[in-house]
Parts: sequence; structure tokens; C-alpha cells
Amino acid sequence: MITLLLVLHLLVTVALIGTVLIQRSEGGGLGIGSSQGMGAFMSGRGTANLLTRSTAVLATAFMLLSLTLAVLNRGAVTGGGHDILANPPPPAAGATAPATTTPAAPAPQH
Repeated sequence: MITLLLVLHLLVTVALIGTVLIQRSEGGGLGIGSSQGMGAFMSGRGTANLLTRSTAVLATAFMLLSLTLAVLNRGAVTGGGHDILANPPPPAAGATAPATTTPAAPAPQH
């Protein structure tokens, strides 16, 4: 299930990036060239509306997928949702604890 959502999230991300990059900064629609190359397919205003709506739909899908994946993976990384800062990690296998030494008393001066 999570793998399927990750693949879908990747596809939505690539589509969203492509949709944003196609738009012109002035909001005039397909920034690839003039509308003459498009023929009579869509007017400039119709293209801008299509790209604006598709950007909104893809952004909403991106946010919903991000939240869904975050909720599904909650606590999976830390092994149960424990606070990693509250408990220090156990010592490595075979490692010995450092010996605590008390400072030596200063030598008497004559």
C-alpha cells in the first residue's frame, strides 16, 4: 500500500513540476511559444485556465498524499514512536564503558 502511494506521489510530483514549468510568469498560458503553434486547439485564456486548474488539482493531490504517507509512516522510523532524544542509544556490542578515573592528588611541595 505504501509503495503504491509512493509511486503515485512521485508521479504527481513530476506532473506538478512539469505543469508549473510550462506556465508563463505573466500567467499567459503555455510558455513554449506563441499561440500560433497551437493552432485552434485552445485560446490563450483557455490554456491559462486549464493550467491553473490542473496546478491546483495536482497541488491538492500532492498535499493529501504527503499527509497520508506521513500518517501511515508515523513511528516506523524510530521503531514505535519513541522520542530519540529522551533515551540515548545502547552501547555498541563489544564496546566497553570508559573507565572513570579520579584525579590524582597533587604531589606535596617541599
